[in-house]
Amino acid sequence: MSRPDKRWYVRGMAGGAAALLLAGCGSGDSGGDSAVKALGKAEVASVLPDAKAVPGWRTQLKPEARARNPELPPPPCVTTSKKEHGTACDPVTFWGASAYVRESDAASLNFWTLAYKDEKTAGAAYDALADYYGGDRVGVGAKPVPIGEPGQERVSNRADTGTMGGPASITQIRVGTTVLGVSTGTTQGTAALSDDQVKALAAMFAERARQAQDGDRPSAALPGR
Repeated sequence: MSRPDKRWYVRGMAGGAAALLLAGCGSGDSGGDSAVKALGKAEVASVLPDAKAVPGWRTQLKPEARARNPELPPPPCVTTSKKEHGTACDPVTFWGASAYVRESDAASLNFWTLAYKDEKTAGAAYDALADYYGGDRVGVGAKPVPIGEPGQERVSNRADTGTMGGPASITQIRVGTTVLGVSTGTTQGTAALSDDQVKALAAMFAERARQAQDGDRPSAALPGR
């Protein structure tokens, strides 16, 4: 899928970082309702996984955050209706993204973060965005991925054939005042990543958001370095 300003794809994720144990995380449990801090621009950028957080991947887009431009909604903020767009995209305060590629098979891994003023607004946005990104959006015959319980709300699906022509997955998570997205995919081959790898990505990303909303510098990373 493409949007103005940046190109966004459902692409694939890497093999070497498959373990569920995360470097830099505590228990990895991002549940509960304690994370209520509204994040600023620099904090949103820090939530996005950098190259150290995803060893084995080459950087395509370094973590970058921006303030919402009323004239140009955040590219990853996509909904199925004008009403849902108003719920999910108009209230965004800051947003950001980072992206990586695996050279061995051109698999790609994309992260995005949408930040809101409070949990209530983020919760409503999550519902509107899930209507778009959930179900068969990742590809025909999509199947749920069991990712555990990162954040307060979550949905994850995979398909054998995504927009790049090969296996793909899309995961969305709400952590406090943020809504996080992860897309993976590849042009060919079998599964670009296992269910356990998708789960590990979700746990790591959610933990980074929790750390930022707790006032700490995000350090959660996949193992491997």
